[in-house]
Amino acid sequence: MKYLVTGAAGYIGSHTARELLMRGAERVVAVDSLERGHRAAIGVLERLAPGRVRFVEADIRDRRTLRETLLAERPDVVLHFASFALVGESMGHPAMYWSCSAGGTASLLEAIQAAGTRRLVFSSTCATYGVPDRMPIVETMPQRPCNPYGSAKLACETMIREQVEGARRTGGDFGAVLLRYFNVAGCSADGLLGEDHDPETHLVPSALQAALGTRPALEIFGTDYPTPDGTCIRDYVHVEDLAAAHVDAVAGLRPAECRSFNVGIGRGFSVREVLAECERVVGRPIPAKIAPRREGDPPELRSDPSLVMRELGWKPRHVTLAPMVESAWRWMQANPAGYPR
Repeated sequence: MKYLVTGAAGYIGSHTARELLMRGAERVVAVDSLERGHRAAIGVLERLAPGRVRFVEADIRDRRTLRETLLAERPDVVLHFASFALVGESMGHPAMYWSCSAGGTASLLEAIQAAGTRRLVFSSTCATYGVPDRMPIVETMPQRPCNPYGSAKLACETMIREQVEGARRTGGDFGAVLLRYFNVAGCSADGLLGEDHDPETHLVPSALQAALGTRPALEIFGTDYPTPDGTCIRDYVHVEDLAAAHVDAVAGLRPAECRSFNVGIGRGFSVREVLAECERVVGRPIPAKIAPRREGDPPELRSDPSLVMRELGWKPRHVTLAPMVESAWRWMQANPAGYPR
């Protein structure tokens, strides 16, 4: 099969493109603007599968290029990752997030329709739930996002769902799967693909950067949350397990249906617990300081992944922090400055 992956030079997109190639994809068309993705990550994919990867440098809001690419390639499935993904940044720059997520997804759906592609897997987020009334989070709970990042992703879900419904009304069989996942950590086991954001805001790489001395100290944003140790609790999923979930979702696509699944391990870890695991892995204390809460951060987000396990047959191979932190530390030690620029 032939796949088109948007955001393929990013953290999750590159790992998923790699998973597709490892599972025998005939061709992967990797689309990325490189505004926040890395050409070096595409290079890893090209070396892993010579002749099976085509890179297109384009913003998904570039309707003409996107349409031309899909018409030329006619992919069987599109996997859509391209977006900005920083909650804090979205609070100060909401229009940027709406433009990229909602505007980009509208552009992509138009190109998909023009090319006659019938399958889409969308990278959504648990941020669409906002601050849930109870834990764990199941797919039927209300979606009430509390930040522009989550709001824009929810708008994308709505567009995709309506596109499926519109196709069904006109006799088409376009189908989609929406994956709402939780916090992601870790790097590829072979050390070829990693996590490299600028700025880096994710907890595990931020703690490891503090351990390396490439940032002065880890900031713990709030210690007065209604949790056992006062810090936020999140459900962490290994990036390779998440990549596998996206590929499993391809097999779970149904004609003229839009299906939604939570992807997590069903267990939460606090900021202090993650820091303690990072210190165990690096073998020394990591400098940290208390900072004010970040606006838009819910106290706890934890999934109930039973539906995705039952319906798609997905099961995480890593259910503790150790393999996530250990793989991230290996990559960061080998690439202290991140991917080559």
